[in-house]
Amino acid sequence: MRIRAAMRDELPLLCELERAAGAPFAAIGMPEIADDEPPAPDELAHYLDAGVALVAVPDATDLPRQPGPGPGPGPGPIAGYLLAEPVDGALHIEQVSVHPDHARRGIGRALIEHLAAGTDAPALTLTTFADVPWNAPYYARCGFRPLADHELTPGLREIRRKEAEHGLDRWPRLCMRRDLVPDLTPDLRQGLTPDAPGALS
Repeated sequence: MRIRAAMRDELPLLCELERAAGAPFAAIGMPEIADDEPPAPDELAHYLDAGVALVAVPDATDLPRQPGPGPGPGPGPIAGYLLAEPVDGALHIEQVSVHPDHARRGIGRALIEHLAAGTDAPALTLTTFADVPWNAPYYARCGFRPLADHELTPGLREIRRKEAEHGLDRWPRLCMRRDLVPDLTPDLRQGLTPDAPGALS
């Protein structure tokens, strides 16, 4: 599996992948989410111009096998994608989607780790459904923590407001954050100062 920046002519493929990735929501009583139309390619282009758009491209050995002889063609040239943009100093993940044929292969996590490794932002943030197994519990395993209401920045509050207008608050949602800058507080409590050997320079 190879992760790279998305190209403009691939945006329609992201829309198709999003429809497939949303289908499992119908099985857990959220058909409105499954049937929600993904953003149009013109809307997705925003992330090419002012944010981050990553795609996971399967190798031949990654393609799922189909019934019959030989490997199947797989769902297409893209197995998953991630969209993000700056929000209040952090990098906000707007969407992570993986085609169901490539689920449970670590692609979502790989996209997140690729994003984390390539940014100078101090943190990643996202909003997600609290009780959907492949949403908040999954992101917690990827190092994100829930944010209390008083921790929300103005940009995150605006995102949540728009989500509520779109009807997403029919199900519990929350904001999550993954800090990328190490927390040195425990070391400082042990007596390290900026002048001590091994401390911040």
